Amino acid sequence: MTPEPGGFVLKILLLAGLLTPLAARPQPANPAPNGAQVYEFRENHDPDGIGKFYCGREIAQVMGHQAADWLERRERDTEEKPALLMAALKLKPGDDVADIGAGTGYYTRRLAKAVGPNGIVYAVDIQREMLDMLTNKLAGEFHNVKAVLGDTSDPRLAPASVDLILMVDVYHEFDHPREMVAGMTRALKPGGRMVFVEFRGEDPSVPIKPLHKMTEAQVRLEMSAFPLKWVETSEVLPIQHIIIFRKPK
Repeated sequence: MTPEPGGFVLKILLLAGLLTPLAARPQPANPAPNGAQVYEFRENHDPDGIGKFYCGREIAQVMGHQAADWLERRERDTEEKPALLMAALKLKPGDDVADIGAGTGYYTRRLAKAVGPNGIVYAVDIQREMLDMLTNKLAGEFHNVKAVLGDTSDPRLAPASVDLILMVDVYHEFDHPREMVAGMTRALKPGGRMVFVEFRGEDPSVPIKPLHKMTEAQVRLEMSAFPLKWVETSEVLPIQHIIIFRKPK
């Protein structure tokens, strides 16, 4: 496999400034509705993480826009089989979709084709540089894509605006996962789906560092705080889960 986040490649990216240690940013207190603390902070933590924990899981560092070429590597089609994911999403022409952590648009352009001219794809990213790359790549080819500059705690999507939210290898890096999922849940239309694609944390043979993988059980645990119903977990991809939740109608 190509880059193994957190191994030799991670060290190179850190030295080059291509990964953002979000732990360096001021971290607000995040009380849960019942008064409990949502996040825990630890000084001694995994070097691949930011020292911030949610539901027992350490949040991973974020890849910076300088490493965007890795998102478009030739081997990705072979390694991840994006056509299988697109088939599993069962999108219909006219669907409105949000690609969270859109990056350079690797999946945005596939989504745009799937929903057709009557659908909208909201390409959400917290790095303006990524969105600039995305819009430059898609300029003149797709007219149904809207770039959205999100925030670490807010996807900045209108309430009940999308049929499906897709996150590919990004949720584990959310600096404020609880707030982000709350915002995404609001953005889903009744009956809309939220889809997590994550490298399988249960499988030690998947050549990705632990903080950049997630188990199905951990994803389901973290979603249990929200009005989302687990629908299915598909294992059609070579090394990733497709974990699907639905917002009640």
